Amino acid sequence: HAKMLYQSETMNNLVRQAEQVANIDATVLITGESGTGKGVLARAIHDLSPRRDRNFVVVDCAAIPPNLIESELFGHVKGAFTGAERENKGRLAEAHDGTLFIDEIGELPAEVQGRLLTFVQDRQYFPVGSTKSRHIEVRIIAATNRRLEEEVKAGRFRQDLFFRLNVVNFQLPPLRQRRDEILMFARYFIEQYRVQYSKAVRDLSTEVCEALMQYSWPGNI
Repeated sequence: HAKMLYQSETMNNLVRQAEQVANIDATVLITGESGTGKGVLARAIHDLSPRRDRNFVVVDCAAIPPNLIESELFGHVKGAFTGAERENKGRLAEAHDGTLFIDEIGELPAEVQGRLLTFVQDRQYFPVGSTKSRHIEVRIIAATNRRLEEEVKAGRFRQDLFFRLNVVNFQLPPLRQRRDEILMFARYFIEQYRVQYSKAVRDLSTEVCEALMQYSWPGNI
């Protein structure tokens, strides 16, 4: 399902490391700027792992309101809070025996960080409003575009949770550091959209190639 395009030696080494890590259940932390492909790498690790036939569940901490993220992760029982008219098993339970990808974990509220730490350590958790613990087996891959070491120093991210997540770390380089891949990406997208939109464009002019190579690529897009 994950399609990784690369030809640089840096990315080749990174993918080889990902292939090795995929076969063990170590927790993975993927860091890098927005748009560098952290989610694609996480999916690739899952697809290369023994869990490939199980669920790959995504939690985007930046896209879920802070007051709802605890329930989204751990689920809740009926009547746990106003509006909880039915039970929600949560993303953790959905990922049982598979992989839970926690994207933008640097956005996770402080009060939820402690609960996640407990789960990472013990693989047990309490759904919101429940007094009965639940145990599941899941691999956790987290990603962030923040420098979590600095977030820890600033008191915005728990140091113990950082240590638990940072068992294996992948630092994805920005596109401006992968310039030997820029034209490869451009030609790939030309071919993809040429077919999709029935266009006659076949390649890039010299002027366009020069412009692409000189561009700074903010946002890596």
